[in-house]
Amino acid sequence: METAGLSPRRLALKVGVSGKTVERWINDSELIPHPRNREDACKALGVDEEMIWPKAVKERIKTGGDREILHSYPYRSACPSTVWGELTEGSTEELFFSGYTNYFLWTQVPDFPGILRRKAREGFRIRFLLGDPNGEVTRQREVIEDVALTVSTRIRMTLDELTKLRDVSGIEARFSSSEDAVNHVSLSVFRFDDEALVTPHLARLVGHDSPLLHLRSMGTGGMFSRFSEHAEELWSRAVPVQSEKSTA
Repeated sequence: METAGLSPRRLALKVGVSGKTVERWINDSELIPHPRNREDACKALGVDEEMIWPKAVKERIKTGGDREILHSYPYRSACPSTVWGELTEGSTEELFFSGYTNYFLWTQVPDFPGILRRKAREGFRIRFLLGDPNGEVTRQREVIEDVALTVSTRIRMTLDELTKLRDVSGIEARFSSSEDAVNHVSLSVFRFDDEALVTPHLARLVGHDSPLLHLRSMGTGGMFSRFSEHAEELWSRAVPVQSEKSTA
């Protein structure tokens, strides 16, 4: 940046991110920004990507099925919030959040409601697949987790936030069917166009203590496609939230 005559703040303005985001890039060598942000930063600095983020370049030359794995984290909570924010903000067509509760998105992604409103106005397809807060699998999971912030409470927190967006067209919400609930609660898939964050839930652990994979599609038949198909199958049998609430 010194050679290019740019401060972190000026680089942030050129890339279209916050100054704090650029500071995190500088201070955390393990943090790899979204490809669009890397490209814009390299243009602004006048350097090749391998000079700043050699790990990103190395990941692009993987061979075999692991090419789709951009990063893996032993805990979902170890995935930087900037990754969630950049993927949500950087999407261009579709957002599909198929975690069982999804509540953490409102604390993980800065101005999440504002982003959803703007993306919906731009014609995005935005979907939330939730577990039924009154379902048997939800009650069983609450016993297993045995935490103060219960599964049904976390789902209702998401429903409350979605209610605040009811004036926005283009945002869909469904409860997974009772037949699919076990499969839903054991695997969360969050899709952002051709990238996804996937969490398989381990035993008695809550979501943030389970592992997470960051995937990017490299074509049909890969891991991204398999997890996406799983989420789409659950969605196809799911019950619209509005219909469920109106009959409650």
